[in-house]
This record gives sequence, structure tokens and C-alpha cells, in this order.
Amino acid sequence: MPDTGRLREWIQGAMPATLALLEEMVAINSWTGNPEGVNRLGRLTAERFAPLGFGASFVPSRNPAWGNHLFLHRPGRAALRLLLVSHLDTVFPAEEEERNNFHWQPEGERIFGPGVIDIKGGTAMAWLVLQGVQVLDRALFDEVDWLVALNASEETLSGHFGEVCREQLTPHTRAALVFEGEHRQDGVRQLVVARKGRLTFRLKVSGRAAHAGGQHARGANAIRQLARLVERVEAWSDPARGLTVNVGTIRGGGSYNRVPHAAEAEGEFRCFDPAVQEQTRQALLALAGPGDLRAASDGWACRVEVELPDRSPAWPRNPGSEALYRIWSETGTALGDRLAREERGGISDGNLLCAHVPTIDGLGPGGDNDHCSERSPDGSKLPEYLDVRSFVPKALLNVLAIAQLCRGGNLPAPRGS
Repeated sequence: MPDTGRLREWIQGAMPATLALLEEMVAINSWTGNPEGVNRLGRLTAERFAPLGFGASFVPSRNPAWGNHLFLHRPGRAALRLLLVSHLDTVFPAEEEERNNFHWQPEGERIFGPGVIDIKGGTAMAWLVLQGVQVLDRALFDEVDWLVALNASEETLSGHFGEVCREQLTPHTRAALVFEGEHRQDGVRQLVVARKGRLTFRLKVSGRAAHAGGQHARGANAIRQLARLVERVEAWSDPARGLTVNVGTIRGGGSYNRVPHAAEAEGEFRCFDPAVQEQTRQALLALAGPGDLRAASDGWACRVEVELPDRSPAWPRNPGSEALYRIWSETGTALGDRLAREERGGISDGNLLCAHVPTIDGLGPGGDNDHCSERSPDGSKLPEYLDVRSFVPKALLNVLAIAQLCRGGNLPAPRGS
């Protein structure tokens, strides 16, 4: 273990500049639907990484309503490539920030503001950590082929960024390090080694309209048929298999005096296991066809259509992520800092990379209440905040673990290699 005292002291001394950068980032509204703000943040990020030797490339999103992905590259003397991942967008429209007076606001050891933990704090952490590696071992820093990738539309779960990222992976890419914020359980820092995948679905029911009073028996009630389907799919949730099903929206019918002729519901399911994801997908598709609700007059059956608009791959526990976790955990132990594994229900860019390169997540600073901008008068509801005290120890851990990763041997190949 190198002289951690000197490194910790340097990191502590770099905190004012790090927080100043983060404040600049938070001042820019970068809601996914605000491409001008996302691109402005991308330009600022590129400017701040440039003195470290990083050149910038901007890649337009496939959806023209979103901003440009940002790729920052610093060539190394060796082939060894390390991918650091963050994103530019947040979930907060400018109107929401203004309505809730949600902005950069330090309060004691907390800093409130849009993106301070998800994920502008992670980007600031990556900026600090890269400098820390340079301070720790300049020769190692110059040897590594560094690639920092920032998604313009992570909050939409778009797969385009993952496609562009994977095109830039080389056979010598050792790992993908994702700088989403850390969680703690009983005071123990957690690193993400698995995430649930997601599949969205739409159930569309065609019934048969009829006068609700005079010809009720001729009708086949699409809402009633849909209600049966909702009950059925919601019952598939199975904690033992890590499977959750959620119907989020329902629409249907037209007026009180008409047996509803159409109804639809939209929802999602999430799970860690790709096999469970595929089994549930097949079960959803099997719902298509004649329904089990029929008109009383002649037995005419409702019809069910199933659409699956979007899919995010599951990130199961795997040898590559486990090997990375061991490096961070052993480094933490040497620092007197105990770590734990986390299997997180939310999705990140790690889901798009884990099958192609060893991946670990949760490398950003700590905090809480991401995706929340509201504050209640009694303080029982707080907006997103950063725990400033988490920054220095997490940066120290990341610097030392990354150095160990770069000096170590090959990691297990991911399952998709």
C-alpha cells in the first residue's frame, strides 16, 4: 500500500476545486428533454477534462430531441484501456427546478441540487480520481489508455449510448467503471455488482361496444377484460426470483352509457436473471389472442394484443464484476473501510456494458433522494443531496483500487465476449 496519507491530503486539498466544478455543472439545467442544456454541460465537461490531456468527441443521439453523447479520450503508451462512465442528463425540467426552488444549496455537510448525486457528483468524482491517479503514479497514468464516456440520455434508458460505447471497447479494455452514486446499508459502503434488467409492455384489449342499458348483453367489456389481465400479470411478481411486475398506466372506455370497446395498460417488469427475463417475456406474449371475457348474447370474445416497446438487459452477478469488487473490497480493507456488494433494482449504463467487459458501479459519492426535488415544510421530505463527507474517502478508495486494477492481471471474460 503506497503512502495513503500524502494522497489523502492531496485529495482533501483538491476538494474546493472539485466542488467548484460540481457547482458549475449543477447550475446548468441538463434535463434529458433540454438538448441545449445537455450540450452546454458536455462542452463544460470537455473543457475541464482538457487540461488532463483528454480530447473530446461529441456523438449525436439517435433521437434528435436529445443532446450529444460525450467521449473523452486520453491515449496511453500501452494498449490497456479503462472506461469510466457517467451521464450528462438529469430528470429535472427547468420549470420543476424553479417551482421547487431547487438549486445548489449547501447546508452543513450536505449539498442539495439537481444532479449532485445523479450523476454530476459522479462526473466530478471521476475528474478528481483521474488527477489522483496522476499524483499517485504519473507513469501509470501515462501508460493507461483512458476513455471517459458520458451518456446524453441515460434517464430515458435509451440503448444508443451503449451501442456507441461498445464500438469503442478494445480487446485490451480491462473494465467499465460506472460513477453512479453510492448507497450505504447500516453505514457500510456498497458497490453495485448486479442490476435488474427491464422490459416494458403494453396490453391492448379490443372489446365490443353496446348500449349499456338497452343492449348490455351484446357488449364485451374491454376494461373488465383488461382488469383480469392486470391481476394476472401483477401476480407474477416473485421476490424469490428477484422479479417485480408493475402496471403503471391504464386507459379505456369512452362514456358511462357505453360498454367499453377498448382499453390498454402499460407497465414494466424487472429482474436480475436473463433466463427469468426471457421466461416472463414469453409469458406476456402468450396473453395475446382471444380473451376469457365474452359477450353474454353470443359468446363473442375480447381480443388481446401484446406489445413490448423497450428492453434493457439484465446485469446478473458474474465473475468479472466479482473480480472488480474484490479489488475494491481488499483496497477498502487495507484502508480500514468495510465494503459490501449491492444488487440494485434500478438500471444504469452498466446494464449495457456488463456482458461485454467486466463492470462495477456505485463509484460516485454518497448522498440520497436522487430524482426528488421537493422539500416539505417539516423536513420529512428532502430533495436530492450530496454527502460531502463521502467524497474524500471514496476518491481515495477509487484511486488506489484503479491503480491496483491497472497493475494487476487479466480479469475473467464477460459472458458476452
